[in-house]
Amino acid sequence: MSLKVENLSKRYEQNWVLKDVSFDAGEGEILGIFGVTGAGKSTLIRLISGVEPCNGGAISFNSKDVTTLSCDERNFHFPRVTNDSFWKSLFKTEKKSALADGEGQVLALNEALEKAESVLLLDDSFCYMDRLLRHENYNKLKEKVRQNKLIVLIATNDFDEAMMLCDRVVVIDKGEVLQIGTPDEIYLNPASSRTAYVSGRNNLIVARRITSNKTETPEFQTIKGEHRLFTQKTEKSRFAPINQNNILTIRPEHISISFGASFPEDNLLKAKIADVKFQGATTLLILDAGGLMLEALVLRLVGLTVGEECVVGLPPDRIQVFKN
Repeated sequence: MSLKVENLSKRYEQNWVLKDVSFDAGEGEILGIFGVTGAGKSTLIRLISGVEPCNGGAISFNSKDVTTLSCDERNFHFPRVTNDSFWKSLFKTEKKSALADGEGQVLALNEALEKAESVLLLDDSFCYMDRLLRHENYNKLKEKVRQNKLIVLIATNDFDEAMMLCDRVVVIDKGEVLQIGTPDEIYLNPASSRTAYVSGRNNLIVARRITSNKTETPEFQTIKGEHRLFTQKTEKSRFAPINQNNILTIRPEHISISFGASFPEDNLLKAKIADVKFQGATTLLILDAGGLMLEALVLRLVGLTVGEECVVGLPPDRIQVFKN
C-alpha cells in the first residue's frame, strides 16, 4: 500500500499556496507535514483528502491516479469536525459541548482510528491536549498504525511533536518542500538555513568566508563581533562567493560554556552572560560575544549569573554552512 504525491500545486486567485510538492508514504508509516503557520500544510492535507481540487500535479494510491476522484471515492479518512460539531454528531443534539477542547480531540482521534481503513489525514490533531494526554495519544496512534497498517499524514507546526511521532517528515515553507527525511536527519543535518531555523532553536550567524573554497577546514569571520570561526569540511556548493555573506548555524546544546581551561580548537570566544532563562530540566543562556548574540543550552543552573564573563566554545564539527 502506498500514497504518492507528484508536483502538487494550488493557488487561490493569483496567490500560489503550494508549488510542485512531491513525496510518498508507505504502509505503516506516519509522515509529518511540518512547517510554520501559513506554510501550506493544511491546504496540502485538504488537497490529498479531495476536499479541494488542485491546480496541477497528481495524487496516486496503490499506483491508481485518484487526483480527480471525490473525497468519498478516495476513501481517505479526514476528520474535519470541530469540537462542538463532533459532539452534536455523536449525540444528535444542538446543545453546546461541555467537553474541553483536548477531550474533543481525543474523541475525534478515537473515531478516526476506528473508521480509517487505509489512509488517515490529521491536521493539528493534538494542539489542545496537555502534555500527558498528547503522549498517551501519540502512543495510541503509533500502535494502531502498525496494527492496522495504515498510512498516516499529520500536519503540525510543532517539530517536537514531529520528532516524537513521525517516521519521516516533509518540511514545507511558503508552499515548497525544503527537505524530506527522518526527524533526526532534519534536526542534525538541515538542508538549508531556513530548515535549521524552523526545526528548533538554532544560532544563525552571518559571516564571510576568508579562506579558499578548496581549504580542508574553512574559516569565516562573523559580521557581528568580527570573530574568526572554523567550520567542518563543507561542500563547495554551500559556499557563497568570497565577497558575500554565508549563514553559519549551531544548535544551542552544542555550544560549550567554560570558566577555566578549554580546548583552543573549539573556536573559543570571550562572552558575557546577558540573560538566564530557567526551563526546568535545562537552562537557556543568552550570551553576548562582543555584539554577537548566541543561545546556549545547559543541563543545570549552577554558578551562572547575568553579567558574568565566560569562554564560549563553538566546535567546528557542529557548525554548518549555508548560502545566505
